[in-house]
Amino acid sequence: MGSKPSSSLILQPSSPGAVGNRTAPGLVAAVSARELDEAVLLATARQGDQDAFKSLTEPYRRELLVFSYRLLGSLQDAEDLTQETLLRAWTKLTSFAGRSSFRAWLYKIATNTGLNMLAHASRRPPLMNLIAPAQENASGEPVWFEPLLDSQIADLSTAPDAVYSLRESVSLAFMIALQGLPPHQRVTLILRDVLDWRATEVAEFLEMSVPAVNSALQRARTTLAKRYHPLGLEAIEAPALAPALQALLDRYIQAWETNDVEALLALLKEDATFSMPPQPQWYSGRDDIGHFFQTSVFTQGVGEWRLVPLFANAQPAYALYRLNPSASAYSYFGLMILTLDGPAIVSSIAFVDPTLGARWGQPLELPASTHDAP
Repeated sequence: MGSKPSSSLILQPSSPGAVGNRTAPGLVAAVSARELDEAVLLATARQGDQDAFKSLTEPYRRELLVFSYRLLGSLQDAEDLTQETLLRAWTKLTSFAGRSSFRAWLYKIATNTGLNMLAHASRRPPLMNLIAPAQENASGEPVWFEPLLDSQIADLSTAPDAVYSLRESVSLAFMIALQGLPPHQRVTLILRDVLDWRATEVAEFLEMSVPAVNSALQRARTTLAKRYHPLGLEAIEAPALAPALQALLDRYIQAWETNDVEALLALLKEDATFSMPPQPQWYSGRDDIGHFFQTSVFTQGVGEWRLVPLFANAQPAYALYRLNPSASAYSYFGLMILTLDGPAIVSSIAFVDPTLGARWGQPLELPASTHDAP
């Protein structure tokens, strides 16, 4: 058990285990059976059985990944943190005394490892234009954030008594506001208000007193109330898009694919914003957005763009493809996420990163003749 685990311990996503800190009465029998199985797997894993360790930790991998994403704001960093958490759990397995649940022990490892990663995160390029120029974030540090496809969080339930639902807690506005909090306030709010851990448990994770945890949570809530303005949550929580919303999104695609600036602006609120991280520009209002599209986005005529509908961060999104005339194909350009306010678009953020498509398994090119999503 003293040797470092091999890369074979990197687990693939699977059906999640129980999420949330309180168990519904109808699940008591199932939880008891799971705890019995867990005890057997734990005893076997402590003898050096890696397969038993995989079976022991696999039910928690996906929820640890989403927790890590909320904390770090980057899927790539979240995957690294999840892997590091499991590696540390393996190497320290004999030190697990059973005073808390095995799940809580994993979260303690993930929490402290994640905070350490944040303390050494200077390698990240800042994406300051995710925060409006007139605003300041609470941490005083550049806001770092990367989008997350809904397919990477599908079928993950949330704590029944949590303040924020699963989908709201990965929405664009919530995630950006969250990344503006100082690390200890951020992780405290995630653990208490998103995952519904008790204050005593969070104090154990962070090696803080309960009053210190409650103080950090109150400061985080106060800041979040100022910075977080939920929009479009009805669409986010709905199992299917309402017909009116679907019609709006269809018109949005048509406006892009026909280079129709006027049609595009008609879908926006008067005070809508548009940004393209990591580029520093920030455009506010229909006039500024329209001028930018006319001069910098719609430049090659009709057929310059193709949009593939997706959902990212629980919001309508599109993979953007731009025509490359020399290759007679559309090349992956980035990801656009829309935020809605009633029947109009209030925010559009285009993450200009050609590597996102490859990381998500999306095609890097579309044939120039295609008009359909792949």
